[in-house]
Amino acid sequence: MGNKIKVRLIMLLMGAFLISCAEEKSDVTHENVNWENRKINLPSGDSLIDGQTYLSVYSQIYSQSERNTKDLTVTVSMRNTDANNQLFIIDADYYNTKGDLIKSYFDEPIYIDPMETVEIIIDETDQLGGTGGNFIFDWKMYPTATDPSFEAVMISTAGQQGLSFVTIGRRIK
Repeated sequence: MGNKIKVRLIMLLMGAFLISCAEEKSDVTHENVNWENRKINLPSGDSLIDGQTYLSVYSQIYSQSERNTKDLTVTVSMRNTDANNQLFIIDADYYNTKGDLIKSYFDEPIYIDPMETVEIIIDETDQLGGTGGNFIFDWKMYPTATDPSFEAVMISTAGQQGLSFVTIGRRIK
């Protein structure tokens, strides 16, 4: 009887180990944003307020020394915090550590509906931004609207270890 209990305990522990090593799968799939479908002609005659926000992002961070870096997945969230008015994003420009423009995400203004979040995903394998990447967002809003929010979540996982942190945009205009 003692051996049966030991065998069952070992099988239970092995099962728990295998389950803990399995990759987590999500039922939610992220679809790429279709910027073309979000394009909008800005309302004419309205007194829209201009704004600009700076957001730091990290597609890499230093690990253990300045010679070792860890690659990260970046999720940039552009959030319309107003419950009644659309937000208009004029530019979303991504720069690397040296300040070189990597990518402009769209060439015409886009809209974000009330309380909606639109995301930009930078894959973990994309190291172009480096350790000091950043975004500049130019936007317009109605005078009665609340300021938008721009945030980034950086994450990486390896085995049982994970790393994640958040940066919050700062209005500069």
